[in-house]
Amino acid sequence: MQYESTSELPKGVQHVLPQHAQDIYKEAFNHAFAEYADPGKRRGSESQEETAHRVAWAAVEGSYQREADGTWHRKGV
Repeated sequence: MQYESTSELPKGVQHVLPQHAQDIYKEAFNHAFAEYADPGKRRGSESQEETAHRVAWAAVEGSYQREADGTWHRKGV
């Protein structure tokens, strides 16, 4: 299932990521969900949804970093 808005993201994502990072997560998830519909494109036995979440977190980590206190901040700002 793809996300129409960030309000549909898992609560764990909504509660820890700033709004811009949630936007990145949603877009990356939706793209990966479509891209990895074919099981042959996924690693091992990961589901389509697991793969899309992994890709989405990687996309967030490209622009944001998690601080020691657990908060996420944009890199280079």
